[in-house]
Amino acid sequence: MIKLSVLADRVILAWGWPRRLIALICGACGALALAPLDLWPLMVVPMTAAVWLIDGSVAETRRGRLWAAASAGWWWGFGYHLAGLWWLGAAFLVEADKFAWAMPLGVVALPAFLAIFPAAGFALARALWPTGAGRILVLAAVLALSEWLRGHVLTGFPWNVYGMMLAGPAWLAQSASLIGLYGLTALAVAVGAAPAVLGTGEEDEGRWRAPALAGLVLAAMAGFGAWRIPAEPVPAVSGVKLRLMQPNLPQDAKFSPRNSEMILSHYLALSDRATGPATSGVQDVTHLIWPESAFPFLLGRTPQALARIAALLPPSTTLITGAARAGEMLPGESRPPIYNSIQVINDEGTITGSYDKVHLVPFGEYLPAVLERLIRAVGLSEFVSVPGGFASGSRRTPLSIRGLPPAASLICYEVIFPGEAMPSGPRPGFILNLTNDGWFGQTSGPYQHLAQARLRAIEEGLPLVRVANTGISAVADHYGRIRAALPLGEAGVIDTSLPRAGPATPYSRFGDLFFAGVVASLMLAGVIMRRR
Repeated sequence: MIKLSVLADRVILAWGWPRRLIALICGACGALALAPLDLWPLMVVPMTAAVWLIDGSVAETRRGRLWAAASAGWWWGFGYHLAGLWWLGAAFLVEADKFAWAMPLGVVALPAFLAIFPAAGFALARALWPTGAGRILVLAAVLALSEWLRGHVLTGFPWNVYGMMLAGPAWLAQSASLIGLYGLTALAVAVGAAPAVLGTGEEDEGRWRAPALAGLVLAAMAGFGAWRIPAEPVPAVSGVKLRLMQPNLPQDAKFSPRNSEMILSHYLALSDRATGPATSGVQDVTHLIWPESAFPFLLGRTPQALARIAALLPPSTTLITGAARAGEMLPGESRPPIYNSIQVINDEGTITGSYDKVHLVPFGEYLPAVLERLIRAVGLSEFVSVPGGFASGSRRTPLSIRGLPPAASLICYEVIFPGEAMPSGPRPGFILNLTNDGWFGQTSGPYQHLAQARLRAIEEGLPLVRVANTGISAVADHYGRIRAALPLGEAGVIDTSLPRAGPATPYSRFGDLFFAGVVASLMLAGVIMRRR
């Protein structure tokens, strides 16, 4: 077996393309720690390599050293995002004749852009780089900060933030209730990078302090998780019987108006399916829930569809569904604004409430104004599913649904943004996430999406109800424990209760304030150690 010091020397002394290849491969290994594999101990590979790559960022000038570190960070980040987001290519194959040519934009160009953030983090770390264990603290601080920026700059894209490497085991993920995803990121980097000191420095007992401290951090996280998670199930909200319907419609058929009748008939038949000898279909439920963008038409302007829904629903049963919604025509506009919405429909076929998606997907749901002319010129405007794009909802408010606690409604990738689950107003009783991951087929994408939704439940102390077109539909309690789920790529229904909400967590009260304290403390400690 190669000694750790020999391995460290090979990484530190590598130059040119071997150095870039090492950074690329080690970064890619980090994706193995994410869902669906959740091999979290492998986070040691990218984080330890990051320390050694920055150690090896040498040059005759300070500017040269920063550039060498940024270059290593870019290749490291490119490998991480390339391996973690490869499944985006599946979306370009849904209508391959129109969009296959653009696959490199999602599979290569997006990871290349996202790699700018760790590149900046590596450069900042090199500028502050101390010796010994102080390197671990500096790296944890700057990479956590760069991930926070990735989640906020422009529209933000906090997918596969490094803290997700610790989100798989429920007993480790509970720390998110205290410090959130970005706080978990600082811990993931620090713990994963700690073994790096064993490969460098003097051969003395002091070099074991950083790995020992990392072990104590993991033990503390595990202990907190074991203390927080009760052995017994969370009690259910009284009088609530949910039915989650997962239609598993092919993506290439879902948005065709020609399939409107087939789609609605499929929903109605599947929703009324008996799940066992003791059930009689939809008669046994209080709330029926369908996924995002359920129809290839405007439900509010299709009275025939509302009438058929009313005929399905028993008295006092409510349907909650994703649907496009037309707003009021604005003066000077040629068309009304179209919203990606969640709509609530009573047993008379009347729409009684709605939530309009606030955080839209750039390029998929709207064209960024600064790039719109260029995008249309190169033929990329067809990526937007609604001509002209969706309009953004004005603000996030709790969705009022008869017979249920107020819902924190999140459509599709809105659920990946830490802190955005909480609407203004009274604290909701659960997180409602409707999504359509059918674009991504049988890939790791839907598993990663569910993992992030589950972490929002832990952060906020709220149960999660998630309904997806092709999966993965699930119900989780506020500890992130999955109580019921439908597998990816399977049509069916889930009959389940709604777990009660837990008490407000420190993260739900203070947001990223603790994260800011963690980053500041790590940065300060690293700088102090650098000056010694």
